[in-house]
Amino acid sequence: MAAPELAIIIVNYNTRDEVLECVQSVVSTTAVPLEIVVVDNGSVDDSVAGLRAFGSPVTVVEAGANLGFAKGVNRGVEHTHAPWVLLLNPDTIVLDGALDALVAFANAHPEFGVYGGRTLRPDRSTDPSSCWGAMSLWSLTCFALGLTTIFKRSRLFDPESLGQWNRDSVREVPIVTGCLLLIARENWRRLGGMDERFFLYGEDAEFSGRARKGGLRPVIVPDATIIHAVGGSTVPGGRKMSLVMAGKATVLNTQWRPLRAAIGIALLQMGAGLRAAPYALRRKDGTWTHAWAHRRDWRGGYPEAMARLFDDQLVPHELKGA
Repeated sequence: MAAPELAIIIVNYNTRDEVLECVQSVVSTTAVPLEIVVVDNGSVDDSVAGLRAFGSPVTVVEAGANLGFAKGVNRGVEHTHAPWVLLLNPDTIVLDGALDALVAFANAHPEFGVYGGRTLRPDRSTDPSSCWGAMSLWSLTCFALGLTTIFKRSRLFDPESLGQWNRDSVREVPIVTGCLLLIARENWRRLGGMDERFFLYGEDAEFSGRARKGGLRPVIVPDATIIHAVGGSTVPGGRKMSLVMAGKATVLNTQWRPLRAAIGIALLQMGAGLRAAPYALRRKDGTWTHAWAHRRDWRGGYPEAMARLFDDQLVPHELKGA
C-alpha cells in the first residue's frame, strides 16, 4: 500500500451514525492515500464499536473523557504520519473528489499554508460557516447594536460574514473553520497545534490568527465541497451560545491587548443583552436569555468558563460532538 499522503482527524462525541456516514463518504470519494484517526471523547452511544468495525484505514483513539475539540485534535494528530493534516467535523459528508481537489490545490499553491473548502447545507444551499472574517471593534460594535442581525451578510454592517460571497471562488480569508481545515504537518508543528485552553468554539479563529501572524495565508478552495449539517454535532440552545461566547471572549483575551479585549467583551455582552431583551419582556426562554443570564460565566473565557458553565467537570450529553 502507498504511504498515506493525507491524515484526517475527526473528533467524535456521541455522534455514532453521523461519524460513520462521514468516514464512509471520505473513503468512497477520495483517491489520495489516507489515514483516518477518530478521537472518541468518551462516547456512550457505541461509537467506538461501530468505528472499530469499519476497519482500515480508520484508527480509533479513545480519550476516555470529553477533552473538547482542541485537545482532541492535538491528540489525533500525534497518532498520524502523513505530510498533510486535515481537520474534519463528524457531521459532514464529503462530496466526490473534494479532498483530492483540496490536496492538489495545496500542493500546487504552498504559499497559502492553510486551506478550507466550501460547505453546503443538506438542501445544497450555501453554508457560509466554512470561513469567517476576524473580529474587530467595528464588527463587535455592529453586533452590540444589532446591525449584524438587521443587515445580515452586509459587508459593512456584518463584516465577519464576508458579505454575500457564496464561497464559490478561490479567496484568502481571515479564518478557516475547523469543520474542514487542511495544513501541512510541518506548519502544524511550527504553530504548535491547537491552543488547548479552548474547549469548544473559537479555537479555529485563534489558530487562523496565529497562522496569519506566522506568515500563512488562509484560503478557500471551492472545489473542495462538503455537506455540513450545521448544528448536527451540537444540540442548539442557550448553553451552546454561552460556549460560543466563551470562545469569542478567549480569542479576544489571547489575541488583543487587555484594554481592547475588555472593550470587545463588553460589546459582546451588550449584543447578548440586546438580543435577550425581547424574550425577557415576554418572559420566555431563548438562546440569548441563557447567554445573557450566564454572561459572568463566559466573559472571562476558557478555561475558567468551563467550571463556571457546568456544575461538574463533565460536559453534559446534550453537547454531542466536540
